[in-house]
Amino acid sequence: MGKKIFSGVQPTGNLHLGNYLGAIKNFVKLNNEDQNQCVFCVVDLHAITVAQDPKKLKDNIYETVASFIASGIDPEKSIIFNQSKVSAHSETAWILSCVARMGWLNRMTQFKEKAGKDKEKASIGLYSYPVLMAADILLYDTTHVPVGDDQKQHLELCRDVAQKFNNDFNVDNFFKLPEPLIQKKFSRIMSLRDGTNKMSKSELSDLSRINLTDDKDQMINKIKKAKTDTLPLPPTSADLEKRPEAKNLMGIYSTLMDVDLDNTINKFSGKNFSEFKENLSQVLVDKIIPISSEIKKLLKDKNYLNQILDNGHQKADSIASKKLKKIQEIVGF
Repeated sequence: MGKKIFSGVQPTGNLHLGNYLGAIKNFVKLNNEDQNQCVFCVVDLHAITVAQDPKKLKDNIYETVASFIASGIDPEKSIIFNQSKVSAHSETAWILSCVARMGWLNRMTQFKEKAGKDKEKASIGLYSYPVLMAADILLYDTTHVPVGDDQKQHLELCRDVAQKFNNDFNVDNFFKLPEPLIQKKFSRIMSLRDGTNKMSKSELSDLSRINLTDDKDQMINKIKKAKTDTLPLPPTSADLEKRPEAKNLMGIYSTLMDVDLDNTINKFSGKNFSEFKENLSQVLVDKIIPISSEIKKLLKDKNYLNQILDNGHQKADSIASKKLKKIQEIVGF
């Protein structure tokens, strides 16, 4: 039996190596497994929980779709669409927000991090974002959701909301309780300037990340300048734990090459960083430059990208609107 998979990516622009290795590369693998039914959503409703430039948001939606396709997701095999086009997401989110409880949302650590010190100034959308995420997932009878560590808590809330709805309305198993799909291999990619912080587009220095749209020279230069320490590369993974920058770079190499971290440690143990960085740069160029070139090519063909979004919207809307109709009947509308 195949899995029903739902995953969303925010169209915030500047997709980087962390997004690719932590999520999109895994999406491609899931898309290629014959039995799976995959829905990949550009979650533009989630994006506006913080202020967005409307023109940039539109461009970022296209860039996210182009990145999916350039990475190898087949739009014929999977559904690719943008969330705001399927009104069932917003309507279901309202119904589920009447089921979810304030206490559950108050425990969400991501809101506390994103809202910062002055929570009173954060938007209601940023606070209730996990309820919309639950609607996204539950509308498609999703069985599995690929999640990173930072989203596990949101999926637990999704399961709580589903269970409470089923109990409140005495509709056993109406909403499926989705399971997390957690990548077993190295998936948390850190900044090239600080191995203790996650790679992020919000970090001021562009040298901290490899953008999927970087050219060959930019990638090589960023790896050359990536922070390291003065010791040779270590012989064991235990030694690597105390050296975050070395661990991050070796993790990137391992994930790109689809090998275990121990394999990379054995290969480069005792060697200096300059030799390792040359190898890493070559692998990056071989694996990411074709994706980068394809993204740039696709972005010049907006008609093609619109066609994919339109087709995806029709398929997604067909599934989601049927589920919403049943939800409305259960609630009494």
